[in-house]
Amino acid sequence: MTVSLHHIVIDAHDLPAQARFWTQVLNWTILSERDREIVIGVDENAPVGICFMPGSAARKTTKNRLHLDLTPGPDGRDAEVDRIVALGARRVDIGQTGTESWTVLADPEGNEFCILRPKTTLIA
Repeated sequence: MTVSLHHIVIDAHDLPAQARFWTQVLNWTILSERDREIVIGVDENAPVGICFMPGSAARKTTKNRLHLDLTPGPDGRDAEVDRIVALGARRVDIGQTGTESWTVLADPEGNEFCILRPKTTLIA
């Protein structure tokens, strides 16, 4: 028997604000909202969702050890970057050279994520 990925859990200081930001980025919905947990996803039967839970009192100060890579829609990477920045993300420098095929952004609480070049498979 194997396990399967259920949630990606993100520690947050402002759970509702983080959930709203990510539902707009991903065009997902809030599936469950409790005092100490908000779950978002495509729908309640989706194979994977994102769960926001209270984090430590300390603010984030270092690069994430884990981050999300997002594939842009039909308008392409630059349009998606502009759209997501308008939602509250910001561009961040984590040592890129400028020749990468991705753009690094951070959500409103500083968690890095990447917008990739358009891809159709996990490896291409």
